[in-house]
Amino acid sequence: MRIDILSAVPELLSSPFSHSIMKRAAERGLLEVIVHDLRAYGLGKNRQIDDYQYGGGAGMVMRIEPIVRCIEQLKKREKL
Repeated sequence: MRIDILSAVPELLSSPFSHSIMKRAAERGLLEVIVHDLRAYGLGKNRQIDDYQYGGGAGMVMRIEPIVRCIEQLKKREKL
């Protein structure tokens, strides 16, 4: 089984997938977890992946462009 995860902070996910049941499944070749850094698909020189909310308010929202770019790249790899 292959699991692809898109993340803004991929380094936070390395620990949960390298212990316990997940680790044993990966060692046996039953599981492959690949974490993709959305910043690699970000916009502009700063690789921006989020933006301010339209209409104001606290917090940020994810931009769709980096997510679509990453998914399109994954689809191309699957066709190989």
